[in-house]
Amino acid sequence: MTTHTRASTSRSPVQQASLLVGVVFLLVGILGFVPGVTTDYDTMKFASHESGAHLLGIFQVSVLHNLVHLAFGVAGVAMARTASGARTFLLAGGAVYLVLWLYGLFVGHDSAANFVPLNTADNRLHFVLGIGMIALGALFTRSSTKTAGR
Repeated sequence: MTTHTRASTSRSPVQQASLLVGVVFLLVGILGFVPGVTTDYDTMKFASHESGAHLLGIFQVSVLHNLVHLAFGVAGVAMARTASGARTFLLAGGAVYLVLWLYGLFVGHDSAANFVPLNTADNRLHFVLGIGMIALGALFTRSSTKTAGR
Protein backbone atom coordinates (compact mmCIF):
# COMPACT_ATOMS: atom_id res chain seq x y z
CA MET A 1 0.00 0.00 0.00
CA THR A 2 1.40 3.37 -1.01
CA THR A 3 0.73 6.41 1.14
CA HIS A 4 1.21 9.96 -0.01
CA THR A 5 2.10 12.68 2.40
CA ARG A 6 0.83 16.21 2.01
CA ALA A 7 4.40 17.51 2.13
CA SER A 8 5.30 15.72 -1.10
CA THR A 9 2.52 17.45 -3.04
CA SER A 10 2.41 20.83 -1.31
CA ARG A 11 3.85 23.91 -2.93
CA SER A 12 6.49 26.08 -1.35
CA PRO A 13 5.63 29.75 -0.71
CA VAL A 14 7.56 30.85 -3.81
CA GLN A 15 5.64 28.33 -5.91
CA GLN A 16 2.34 29.55 -4.49
CA ALA A 17 3.32 33.15 -5.25
CA SER A 18 4.27 32.28 -8.82
CA LEU A 19 1.01 30.40 -9.30
CA LEU A 20 -1.03 33.28 -7.90
CA VAL A 21 0.76 35.89 -10.02
CA GLY A 22 0.38 33.66 -13.08
CA VAL A 23 -3.35 33.20 -12.50
CA VAL A 24 -3.81 36.97 -12.05
CA PHE A 25 -1.98 37.61 -15.34
CA LEU A 26 -4.20 35.04 -17.07
CA LEU A 27 -7.29 36.71 -15.65
CA VAL A 28 -6.13 40.17 -16.73
CA GLY A 29 -5.26 38.88 -20.21
CA ILE A 30 -8.71 37.33 -20.61
CA LEU A 31 -10.54 40.37 -19.19
CA GLY A 32 -8.70 42.56 -21.69
CA PHE A 33 -10.76 40.84 -24.40
CA VAL A 34 -14.11 41.27 -22.64
CA PRO A 35 -16.22 44.21 -23.84
CA GLY A 36 -17.61 46.14 -20.90
CA VAL A 37 -14.70 45.22 -18.64
CA THR A 38 -12.57 46.81 -21.34
CA THR A 39 -14.04 50.17 -22.29
CA ASP A 40 -14.02 51.40 -25.89
CA TYR A 41 -13.40 47.80 -26.92
CA ASP A 42 -14.27 48.59 -30.55
CA THR A 43 -11.25 50.93 -30.78
CA MET A 44 -8.74 48.25 -29.76
CA LYS A 45 -5.82 47.88 -32.17
CA PHE A 46 -3.42 44.96 -32.47
CA ALA A 47 -0.41 47.02 -31.39
CA SER A 48 -0.48 50.80 -31.39
CA HIS A 49 -0.57 53.85 -29.14
CA GLU A 50 -3.79 54.64 -31.01
CA SER A 51 -5.60 51.76 -29.32
CA GLY A 52 -8.40 53.45 -27.39
CA ALA A 53 -9.39 50.40 -25.34
CA HIS A 54 -8.90 50.60 -21.57
CA LEU A 55 -9.07 47.68 -19.15
CA LEU A 56 -11.38 48.71 -16.30
CA GLY A 57 -11.51 52.13 -17.98
CA ILE A 58 -7.98 52.84 -16.68
CA PHE A 59 -5.21 50.79 -18.31
CA GLN A 60 -4.66 51.24 -22.04
CA VAL A 61 -4.60 47.86 -23.77
CA SER A 62 -4.25 46.35 -27.20
CA VAL A 63 -4.43 42.82 -28.53
CA LEU A 64 -0.64 42.54 -28.13
CA HIS A 65 -0.79 43.87 -24.57
CA ASN A 66 -3.44 41.28 -23.67
CA LEU A 67 -1.45 38.49 -25.34
CA VAL A 68 1.62 39.47 -23.29
CA HIS A 69 -0.48 39.20 -20.10
CA LEU A 70 -1.67 35.77 -21.18
CA ALA A 71 1.89 34.64 -21.97
CA PHE A 72 3.12 35.85 -18.57
CA GLY A 73 0.22 34.00 -16.97
CA VAL A 74 1.04 30.74 -18.70
CA ALA A 75 4.71 31.15 -17.76
CA GLY A 76 3.87 31.83 -14.11
CA VAL A 77 1.59 28.81 -13.81
CA ALA A 78 4.00 26.51 -15.67
CA MET A 79 7.07 27.67 -13.78
CA ALA A 80 5.29 27.27 -10.43
CA ARG A 81 5.84 23.51 -10.77
CA THR A 82 9.28 23.87 -9.19
CA ALA A 83 10.64 26.27 -6.58
CA SER A 84 13.57 27.26 -8.80
CA GLY A 85 11.27 27.85 -11.77
CA ALA A 86 8.91 29.91 -9.64
CA ARG A 87 11.80 31.99 -8.32
CA THR A 88 13.10 32.55 -11.84
CA PHE A 89 9.66 33.60 -13.06
CA LEU A 90 9.20 36.11 -10.26
CA LEU A 91 12.70 37.59 -10.43
CA ALA A 92 13.05 37.67 -14.22
CA GLY A 93 9.42 38.68 -14.75
CA GLY A 94 9.83 41.47 -12.22
CA ALA A 95 12.95 42.67 -14.04
CA VAL A 96 11.05 42.65 -17.35
CA TYR A 97 8.29 44.76 -15.80
CA LEU A 98 10.82 47.26 -14.44
CA VAL A 99 12.34 47.54 -17.92
CA LEU A 100 8.83 48.03 -19.32
CA TRP A 101 8.24 50.73 -16.69
CA LEU A 102 11.42 52.53 -17.80
CA TYR A 103 10.39 52.14 -21.43
CA GLY A 104 7.04 53.71 -20.62
CA LEU A 105 8.74 56.63 -18.88
CA PHE A 106 11.02 57.46 -21.79
CA VAL A 107 8.74 56.76 -24.76
CA GLY A 108 6.10 59.39 -25.42
CA HIS A 109 2.51 58.21 -25.11
CA ASP A 110 1.76 59.48 -28.62
CA SER A 111 4.97 58.11 -30.14
CA ALA A 112 4.93 55.35 -32.74
CA ALA A 113 7.47 53.60 -30.47
CA ASN A 114 4.68 53.19 -27.90
CA PHE A 115 3.42 50.09 -29.69
CA VAL A 116 2.41 48.11 -26.58
CA PRO A 117 0.54 50.68 -25.76
CA LEU A 118 1.28 52.24 -22.36
CA ASN A 119 -0.29 55.11 -20.46
CA THR A 120 0.56 56.65 -17.07
CA ALA A 121 -1.58 54.12 -15.19
CA ASP A 122 0.19 51.25 -16.99
CA ASN A 123 3.58 52.74 -16.10
CA ARG A 124 2.71 52.96 -12.41
CA LEU A 125 1.32 49.43 -12.39
CA HIS A 126 4.40 48.07 -14.16
CA PHE A 127 6.63 49.64 -11.49
CA VAL A 128 4.57 48.09 -8.69
CA LEU A 129 4.49 44.71 -10.48
CA GLY A 130 8.24 44.76 -11.04
CA ILE A 131 9.08 45.57 -7.43
CA GLY A 132 6.39 43.20 -6.11
CA MET A 133 7.44 40.23 -8.22
CA ILE A 134 11.10 40.67 -7.34
CA ALA A 135 10.22 41.02 -3.66
CA LEU A 136 8.11 37.85 -3.73
CA GLY A 137 10.86 35.89 -5.49
CA ALA A 138 13.57 37.12 -3.13
CA LEU A 139 11.67 36.99 0.17
CA PHE A 140 9.99 33.64 -0.29
CA THR A 141 13.18 32.02 -1.50
CA ARG A 142 15.12 33.49 1.40
CA SER A 143 12.69 32.13 3.98
CA SER A 144 12.67 28.64 2.42
CA THR A 145 16.48 28.62 2.29
CA LYS A 146 16.70 29.53 5.98
CA THR A 147 14.18 26.81 6.87
CA ALA A 148 16.03 24.20 4.82
CA GLY A 149 19.34 25.13 6.46
CA ARG A 150 18.14 24.37 10.02
